[in-house]
Amino acid sequence: MKPFDIPQNDYMYSGHVGCPGCGAAIAMKFALKALGEKTIIVMPACCWGVMSGSHPQTALKVPILHTAFASGAAAASGLRAALDMRGDTETTVMTWAGDGGTFDIGFQALSGAVERNEDFIYACYDNEAYMNTGVQRSSATPAGARTTTTPGKDWKRTRKKNIVEALAAHRITYAATASIAFPEDMILKFKKAKSLKGGSRFIHIFASCPTGWRMPSEMSVKIARLAVRTNLFPLYEVEEGVRYTLNYTGDRPVKDYLKLQGRFAHLTDQDMDAIQKMVDEDWKQLQKKI
Repeated sequence: MKPFDIPQNDYMYSGHVGCPGCGAAIAMKFALKALGEKTIIVMPACCWGVMSGSHPQTALKVPILHTAFASGAAAASGLRAALDMRGDTETTVMTWAGDGGTFDIGFQALSGAVERNEDFIYACYDNEAYMNTGVQRSSATPAGARTTTTPGKDWKRTRKKNIVEALAAHRITYAATASIAFPEDMILKFKKAKSLKGGSRFIHIFASCPTGWRMPSEMSVKIARLAVRTNLFPLYEVEEGVRYTLNYTGDRPVKDYLKLQGRFAHLTDQDMDAIQKMVDEDWKQLQKKI
């Protein structure tokens, strides 16, 4: 993608209560720059449910509808129908959920909504665990990571769920990955999702978490960039479930990413080699689809 000027308008107030270096805060900033003020956010339980502020305070300049953990996509479906009944076709409805509310607890509602091809954007900011409640394992937690529910020798051995492929299998209008370390790419993808009205659009955002990943807050963007550069988190798009576009090809070994985070500190060289093999296998599968 060609570089462009990042929009100057901001739809976040200063003073949110996110942790220093919070990738989810950066992700929201870029998403709203792309979507603009005519946006309503549906927000199930997640870190951002706290960060957005308790009434009458708010961290955002757009309306928020807080909903239950499992019902982000269902609430967005109803909100879209209500706006359509009022003749409002301009306002964008976006569900903004973490990985727990997307990969796990909210997946049933999400699958049902996109099977009906509901007209909304669903954005998952993925920090790879249930961070708001104490860094518990989710199905977005990657192989090799240690969480508070995978202690000692019981670190996660299985692959992370491939949520984009699961959504692409529904043949939705648009699915894409994005990273806070690639703002131009992320903003362009949200603009594209906004323009594709009339169907379901899904964006999976890599949002680093210094607290849960046990790393310095100033490393948040660098870690996110390394995830892409190692092909651990590829940047790509899928249209109508079949047309794949690759946005970036990485050139770094995965150990460069793993060694900078405390959640992987227990891994041996053999463990990291095994994770590299997983990454290489997944990359080959993606290349075939491209």
